[in-house]
Amino acid sequence: MCPRHPEPVPLAHPLPVLKQALEKVDQILRQAMSAPGVAAMSAVVIHNDTVLWTGNFGKKNGSDPASGAPNEYTMYRISSISKIFPVLMLYRLWEEGIVASLDDPLERYASTFTINNPLGLVSAEQQGLMDGMASQLSGLPRRLRSTSLLWKGSTQEALNLLKDDVLVVDPGTRCHYSTLAFSLLAHVLAAHTAQGDYQRWVSENVLKPLGMADTGFDLTPVVRARLAAGFYGSGRPMYSTAADLAKLGRGAPWEFHAQRGYRVVRKDGDLDGYAATFSLVPPLRLGLVLLLAGPRPPGPDLVAQAYDELLPALERALREAEPGPAPPPSARPFAGYFTFANLTFYEVRAGPAGELSLRQFGPRVEALVPPAFRTLALRHLHGRVFQLHVAREFPCALPLGDTWLSLEAQHGQLVNFYPLDHHGLSPGFDVPGLNTYRVLRLQRKPVFKT
Repeated sequence: MCPRHPEPVPLAHPLPVLKQALEKVDQILRQAMSAPGVAAMSAVVIHNDTVLWTGNFGKKNGSDPASGAPNEYTMYRISSISKIFPVLMLYRLWEEGIVASLDDPLERYASTFTINNPLGLVSAEQQGLMDGMASQLSGLPRRLRSTSLLWKGSTQEALNLLKDDVLVVDPGTRCHYSTLAFSLLAHVLAAHTAQGDYQRWVSENVLKPLGMADTGFDLTPVVRARLAAGFYGSGRPMYSTAADLAKLGRGAPWEFHAQRGYRVVRKDGDLDGYAATFSLVPPLRLGLVLLLAGPRPPGPDLVAQAYDELLPALERALREAEPGPAPPPSARPFAGYFTFANLTFYEVRAGPAGELSLRQFGPRVEALVPPAFRTLALRHLHGRVFQLHVAREFPCALPLGDTWLSLEAQHGQLVNFYPLDHHGLSPGFDVPGLNTYRVLRLQRKPVFKT
């Protein structure tokens, strides 16, 4: 049935159906705290840029009986979620013209970049394309040979090591997870900015504009005092809070999951005794941030379990909140009979509250289209522009003899009425999204002969 997804309309909270779902999410996460090694957990659910719910569990320091509970401002290390920031940098520099094209090879910005490709299926010009590096399609190894994931060498040292390294897969042919690709992208591009430094660029161009004051790179004594216990390693991965990550909604190194008919885009990170997930469901404008001090609990995925509760609840709430057809200030200019090339005929009619509907009629329509789907609502947007609405639920396509009528294609299309004539009537309309033009007004209701 269509529409496959409800419109993300504003909701008047609290809503019982969402309250029940959030209570179940709270229960799922609370039970997960019994997993070995999990000291603290913070989570935030966002809808339409509004925080619907926050949950904080465990103790900020699980080894200290006197430690208090975490909150949405407790800091956690976010490991691979930080890969979002080099991608934001790439797109911003492209918008500013510093990066000429997303298809540029990295060697345009780092002349000494080279790596062996023993597979040889793509040309040298296709190796190190920056959009491929940002989407796990570069073919670069996960990390530099003979180094750890937290290696702190310079960009030039990394480029020197790559000269004797090899690609793992041919670029652009399949995904291969590469931390190295994002590190190179970040530090090579940063050298072409006014800041000249990746961390400084991120701070000035992403964190400060979004008000992400509790996100950064350096584990200073002040940061360590706010960090949930779970730190077992070294290096300088980023840290953040659930509240800060709730402000972040763009980026490209996503992992895609299908769940309940929706595409869930998420980025997970697991490193040094911490686990983190930043996830979004774009059609619903729904997001979930989950930060843990400790390893990700075994068993069913916590984020998937949470969405199993949230998705049907929010979908139901949105469908029930969808507005009815909005009437224009006056129905008279648009009401009447119209035809497209004397093949298809329409009646635009006003309802009791002035709302308009568009009814298809005529021998051809009556022979092929079921009565329930001959009339579509016209929701007034502004001026002479309306939007077609089929119904709250309808079949995505209808069989019409040896062809199909796509109701899904009609739903949501814009109807643009022509300027009013000297009688104050619109002489016709177009539906550009359906490639339908010059639907013209008739002087009277047509009569059909059998």
